Amino acid sequence: MSDQKTINKEAFNDKVVWVTGASSGIGEGIVRAFAQCGAKLVLSSRNTQELNRVRDECIAQGASEDNLMVLPLDVVDFDSMPEVVAKVLEQYSRIDVLINNAGLGARSFCVDTTLDVYRNLFDVNVMGPIALTKCVLPTMIEQGSGLIVATSSVAGKVGIPLRTGYSMVKHGVMGFFDALRAEVAHHGIKVTVAVPGLVKTNVVANALNGDGSTIGAEEGVMEDGISIDEAGAIILDQLANGLDEFEVGSGEEVGMIHMKSKDPVAVFRALEGMAEQLYDNK
Repeated sequence: MSDQKTINKEAFNDKVVWVTGASSGIGEGIVRAFAQCGAKLVLSSRNTQELNRVRDECIAQGASEDNLMVLPLDVVDFDSMPEVVAKVLEQYSRIDVLINNAGLGARSFCVDTTLDVYRNLFDVNVMGPIALTKCVLPTMIEQGSGLIVATSSVAGKVGIPLRTGYSMVKHGVMGFFDALRAEVAHHGIKVTVAVPGLVKTNVVANALNGDGSTIGAEEGVMEDGISIDEAGAIILDQLANGLDEFEVGSGEEVGMIHMKSKDPVAVFRALEGMAEQLYDNK
């Protein structure tokens, strides 16, 4: 996936780009990158205060206020989605790009994880993107064009210890959007899946323990990986290149994807050893 074409960021100028999970992390990085390219952005998450902060910072960096729409959305409130989509269409009349980036993580052994945690993860990470995509899809079919993007993870390619829940949902994202790609291509709609490795975000701090409690900033500081602005720039560039799937970042974690494709058994054994060490250190 390293094959690069000439990047034409002008392709997103004046395009309506809707980003969920836009109040922090990778979503914030995506918003910043697209704002610099003249896109008309819709910023969604549950945190209105942080959405307004991201909008104001984009304006301070030169983006037009008219091109930044703050639209709070809880991706598990499925019944609200038709009305929210209608608001975007009322404002901009079309939706060119939908980036399903909102997500929730978890870190715990399966034996310590409640079913409620698994259900919560599935609703946020899988059913939320499916529900919003289904609401946006008729508009894109009518337009005869559109780009639907989903954020998966290395955990959507490799089953990593302490990530049974996160791997479950990110594999689900891969499967759904791969199948959707095949279904909608003849309508002129493109589907792309981003596969991030380590990115310096608050995703771990916001992730769940096995009992449903939040890990918290004290235990969940992410010091490794690329910055959110680097991630946003990579995602913008690769979407401009028209890729079906691409990795975001590099390093050992992303390298596991390639290792698994070459020698899956070796990866399975290595991860089993990692899990044993983690369990002994509980």
